[in-house]
Amino acid sequence: MKYVEQVLENLKKHNPNEPEFHQAATEILTTLAPVVEKHPEYEKAGLLERFIEPERVILFRVPWVDDNGKVNVNKGYRVQFNSAIGPYKGGLRFHPSVNLSIIKFLGLEQILKNSLTGLPIGGGKGGSDFDPKGKSDREVMAFCQSFMTELYRHIGADTDVPAGDIGVGAREVGYLFGQYKRIRDEHVGVLTGRGLTYGGSLVRKEATGYGLVYITEEAMKARKDSFKNKTVIISGSGNVAIYACEKAQSLGAKVVAMYDSNGYIYDSDGIKLDIIKEIKEVKRGRIKEYADIVKGAVYKDGCKGIWSVPCDVALPCATQNEIDAESAELLVRNGVKYVGEGANMPSTLEAIEIFKKKGVVFLPAKAANAGGVATSALEMAQSSGRMFWSFEEVDAKLKNIMINIYQNIDKSAKEYGYEGDYVMGANIAGFVKVATAMMAHGIV
Repeated sequence: MKYVEQVLENLKKHNPNEPEFHQAATEILTTLAPVVEKHPEYEKAGLLERFIEPERVILFRVPWVDDNGKVNVNKGYRVQFNSAIGPYKGGLRFHPSVNLSIIKFLGLEQILKNSLTGLPIGGGKGGSDFDPKGKSDREVMAFCQSFMTELYRHIGADTDVPAGDIGVGAREVGYLFGQYKRIRDEHVGVLTGRGLTYGGSLVRKEATGYGLVYITEEAMKARKDSFKNKTVIISGSGNVAIYACEKAQSLGAKVVAMYDSNGYIYDSDGIKLDIIKEIKEVKRGRIKEYADIVKGAVYKDGCKGIWSVPCDVALPCATQNEIDAESAELLVRNGVKYVGEGANMPSTLEAIEIFKKKGVVFLPAKAANAGGVATSALEMAQSSGRMFWSFEEVDAKLKNIMINIYQNIDKSAKEYGYEGDYVMGANIAGFVKVATAMMAHGIV
């Protein structure tokens, strides 16, 4: 459609050298043409132009002192993308790869992901090119306190509620929240992923991984299938991967491969999750240690080889663009039937096309990994009401949200003539809700 093409062309022209943002915008906008054709008033209102332009972009320096007394300076970002349906909500990522393009792509995806949860939360994202790996607790605290000393001006429980992401776990959230509370002199739910002793929620650590398996299970049920006796490979070995593995195993699947940034392990007897948890959660070690402990397990350097492992289900849970066209072809050739994205945009556009053409059930990240932000929103609700729900209560709400997401994206795909295309379904279902709210608010 000409309108969509023009918006996309202008986006690339006015946002040069931002490949990740271009990729996400292309994937989203090209699927929205049927919606825009059905609603010509959107073009008159410049809706797409406003949708893909962040409401606010905050960039700032973060000076901090390391253990050797050296002053370091990192870049800090917060992209407040869209607040049409609620306060901005989205994680903070601390990783050397972080730049404005990555934060904008994550923020754009977050708008639709948050919309799909059915909860009143808008889209935002932030972070820094700071690397917490190898840093002492004191150095991480110094950085987090400096980061929050600027960020606190731009966030609030009813304005913008950040959470964790890559490189921002319980330790980092604790330091960030402590500094916010110190400066603002208020104990409110301005950050999610907090510790259970100071306003956090049960299931938050497990949420993204559990949610990924819940929505994949629902897609399987629609095809009279299940996880029972399925062979599964999972990329990554952080929270998302670990708890996707835990939930898949509880449903009768055999997870045979996982990886970290150095390489992957293959265990034909099935991954022993207790050993993975000991290595990654307790010792903060490398996944290759698994092969030294478990007889018969194999470790191989490099990550790409994991996609050559035959499987029924692939759950990419590491980072963006980890599955390219070559990897997608390998997966298809080796029998994959379901791909559920636990990470943000882990499949390239070319890989997604291959999955679609080959009839693989493909569940895109904005739907499949929405369990994390959904549970963050449940944490916000508990904070607002000064309540604390049991593990079973939160888990039940999470499962219900993921089932509803699947049903909504399936329904939207069918409604617009793209049955089984969950990229179309997710983008359309998420966008329609946001678009309706934006139209109601006028030109703002």
